[in-house]
Amino acid sequence: MGETKRINLIVYGLVHGVGFRVFIARTAKELNICGWVRNLPDGSVEIEAQGTEEMLEELLSRAQQGPTLANVTSIHKGEKTPDSNLEGFAITMDVH
Repeated sequence: MGETKRINLIVYGLVHGVGFRVFIARTAKELNICGWVRNLPDGSVEIEAQGTEEMLEELLSRAQQGPTLANVTSIHKGEKTPDSNLEGFAITMDVH
């Protein structure tokens, strides 16, 4: 198994009200990725994800497609230090 990495993604486009967070949570659980996803007030979605590079690249690839009704225009990706306390994957409350 590869080295554990942690990334932060901000997803822009039509990503609110289209099942995007549920899609990401389902995908992350399928890929055995830890972290969370939440809506941001500016209409974007933030994803914090931890797993191997291969897992995270697959999550990024699927996030670029999104669910059927979504229209992703861009994704900003940042690297973070892995967190050994991060477990499971959750949809968290919106930030206001």
